[in-house]
Order: sequence, then C-alpha cells, then structure tokens
Amino acid sequence: MATTTKPAHEKELFGHPVGLYVLFLTEMWERFSYYGMRGILVLYLTARTVGDNPGLGWLDAEALSLYGWYTMLVYVASIPGGIIADKLIGQKKSVMYGGFLLVAGHGVLSIEQMWAFYTGLILIILGVGLLKPNVSTLVGGLYKPGDERRDKGFSIFYIGINVGAALAALSVAVVADIYGWHAGFGLAAVGMVLGQVIYISGQKFLTQVGNKPEYRPDDIDNVSIGEIFKKQFSKTTPMIATIILAVVSTLVAWFFIDDQKIAYIMFFLFLSLVVGMMITIYEGLRSKVEKDRYLVLLLSFIIVIVFWGAFEQAGGLMNLYAENRTDRFIFGYEIPAAAFQFFNPFYIIVLAVPIANFWLWWKHRGKEASSLFKMANGVIIMGLGFVFMVFASMQYEALGKSAMYWLALAYLFHTTGELCASPVALSFITKLAPVRYGALMMGVYFAATGLGNKVAGLIGESAAAAGELKIFAGITIFCVIFGLLVIAMLKPLKRLTHGAEVNPDIKEDDNKGPELADHQA
Repeated sequence: MATTTKPAHEKELFGHPVGLYVLFLTEMWERFSYYGMRGILVLYLTARTVGDNPGLGWLDAEALSLYGWYTMLVYVASIPGGIIADKLIGQKKSVMYGGFLLVAGHGVLSIEQMWAFYTGLILIILGVGLLKPNVSTLVGGLYKPGDERRDKGFSIFYIGINVGAALAALSVAVVADIYGWHAGFGLAAVGMVLGQVIYISGQKFLTQVGNKPEYRPDDIDNVSIGEIFKKQFSKTTPMIATIILAVVSTLVAWFFIDDQKIAYIMFFLFLSLVVGMMITIYEGLRSKVEKDRYLVLLLSFIIVIVFWGAFEQAGGLMNLYAENRTDRFIFGYEIPAAAFQFFNPFYIIVLAVPIANFWLWWKHRGKEASSLFKMANGVIIMGLGFVFMVFASMQYEALGKSAMYWLALAYLFHTTGELCASPVALSFITKLAPVRYGALMMGVYFAATGLGNKVAGLIGESAAAAGELKIFAGITIFCVIFGLLVIAMLKPLKRLTHGAEVNPDIKEDDNKGPELADHQA
C-alpha cells in the first residue's frame, strides 16, 4: 500500500504549521537583538561620560527625545517595508533582506564611535521596516480564512517575541553592566545572526506564503503606490485634506516648536501624506463592506497609538525611573536598571496562553469577546498599571527611594493589557484589511505603533517639568476613559465589520448586498 508524505509546508507540529515555529524562532532572536539594544539605549545616552562604564552624558529629556524619534522611525519604516513586499519582492524576501540589515546595524553599534552609533541606528530602522510588518503577514498567511487556530497562532508567535525580549533583558543588561555598553550592543548583534540562520534554513516550510507578487496588467487587484499618490493629488477630497494638514501642521511647527523645528516639519508633512493616502484608499474601495471595515480598521489604529503611547514608557521614562528613583539592591547586589525590562516578557511567557484560553472560554460561554472589546479592555488594564507608578512616586517623595515591587506590579498590569490588545490587533487587521492592501495595512499598523512610541517620548520629555506623579496619574485617567468610550461604541462598530470575525469571506455584490463568497478549502 502506497503512503503519501506531506510536503514540508503542509506539515504540522502541536496542531499548527511547522512554518509558525520557524517564524517564532526568527522573531525571537530578532526581538532579542531589538529589545536588548532598546533596553540599554536611554541608559547609555544618559550615563556619565566618565567612570567605569562611560556613556554620552545627555540630559534625560534629550535622551527621551532621541528614544522617541528612533522607536517611532523603527515602526514608521514598516510602511515602505510593506509596500516593497506587496509590490516588488514579496514578504519572504523582505524578511530576509531586513535581517541582513539588522545584523549589520547591531554589529556597527558595537563600534565605539559616534558615526557608528548613528549609522547603526539607521540600519536598524531600515531592517526592522522590512522585517517587522512582513513576518507578521507571513504568520497570517499560514492559516486559511476562518481558521479558528489563527488567534492562538498569533499568541504562540507572540510568545516567541517575548522569549527573545526576556533573554535580552537579562543577558544584554548584565553584559552591558559588566563589560560596557558596546559589548551589550555586540551581544544583540549575535542574537540577530542566530535569527537569520534559522530563517534561511527554514525556507522549505514557508514555500506557500510570502512569495514575490506576480504582476498582471489586467489584474484589478494590482494597485501600485505610485497610482495611490497620483490619485491622492488628482482627486479633490484627499488632495485638499493633504494640503490643509500640511500647511496647518507646518505653521504650528514653525511658530510653536522651538527645538528640532525642521525634524517636526518633516514629520508633520509625512503624516499629512499618510492621511491623504488613507483617504485615497478609502475612496478607491469597491464595496460598502470594504469601506465599513476600513473605517473600523482606522479606529483600531487610533487604539494602537493610545496603547503604545502609554505602554512604551517602559523603555524610556520607567527605565530612567528604575535607574534613578528605585532601590535596586537585593542581598547586597544592585540589579542593573535595564534588567527590569525582564518583567514584561516574563509575564507574557507565563500568561499568554492562559489569557488566550480565557478569551476562548469566555467566547464559548456566549459572552462579548470581539477584538475591539479585548483591545479596549487591554487599554484600560494597561492604564491601571500606572496606578502602581503613582504609589511608587509618592513613596519616592516620602522616602527618597521607591521599592522594586511597584515596578513589578505595574509591568504585570501592563502585560495583561498587552496580551488583551496587541496579538489580537495583529490578527484583527489581517481580517479587516482589503486583500490587495494586506502588507501595506500591516505596515500602517506598525507605523501607528511608531506614532505611539513618539507620543511616549513626548510624554517622557514632559516629566521633567510636570513630575512623574502627575504624568503617571494622567496616563491612568486618560487610558481608562478612552477604553470605556470604545466599549460604549462597540455595537455600531461591530456592525461595521460585517461579520469579519465570524465569516471573513463575506463580500458585497452591488445588486444583492453582503453574501458569503465561495471558498474552496
């Protein structure tokens, strides 16, 4: 009797495609390199220029400003990264080329020269821009539409991200503390090399996803970015919106911003182009279902900006708080401030599957478990985590130091909120985005994450004047109110998704209205 062996890309492990675990390990080591470097960046910038482990001696506000620009650009670069994948080389090659750039970037950072510092940052920005949106799109491509395993697959993938972040928080922090900042940057480069080797060797499990797009002139789904921008400046609504936003934001930057005026003008011009592009895409969508889903997609991007604007205090303001305000001694040993970044990925490794299973159990009981509901609750829970930072600030004002457990509790709530919002948002976007704009919309998602990072930097910069206590309390209040507003609007928003989370293949016929598209398994 003849036996049939499945091709490599159809093989499964623990109920999921083997390709998921290739991407899991690739992203694990990529995040090891990124979070290892991110965890020590602000501390390196603010460390004194003399001593056993000299840094650059910047002021806190200067360091947080660079941190905000860098972490924003890392994610904003996902837009051109998504376009390159969508229209030129496919997601699979984009991830590979991005990995090579990251290896170079982290390697250059280990050189003790200022030219190497800025060159390394630029290479990392370009590398993450190619890799980050496209590796997530590859994960989504491993599952057929309507596959119940998709959300859990993204949660498993998310564990890989955080295993890398946890390893980085401990190893890179300790190496940087003992052997110097640039040794820490060098260790981050080693992690990226391992990720690249795993990705290249696992290509046989990814043959069916992320391939180079085939260009056919008669294909109505072929949409070039050049065509989008051409329409943007030929159609009345997007053109007027782009011009008005560009003029107003430039004037605001010119008259009301003193530092980094030119940088902010360029930033606002870029945002104006992106807003005009999103309007152009909306006008070009072919059905009411697509347009309605697209509107919900845009709202989800606003949720993302709010979430990460608060959450990303971890690498900036909270990192400096751990360094300067926290009693870090335990049994006579002073824990490196960057090691506190371990809490978040550790909690994710422990809680990711239980929280994913909780939401599945909650859904099967007939309770509200839509992605928007989870994301709104994630914002609220994460915001409540800053209550503990309020207590920490009060303790610091009373005693001159605050205890480590406040940070541990804050990160616990931040992580719980993250697990409700972030992996769900990734999956939600793959369900709502028009197919022909798949990678581009994932790029816009990460750009929204980048804007959240810039907001985090701006909030951190204001801490010097307002004080940490007011900043932490303000974040709590805003996040709770914002999350409750989203929940209040939940019913109309769910109607606009047209059952995307129940029947992803719904399309709209101009004459018959929404119906289920034919799907061949």
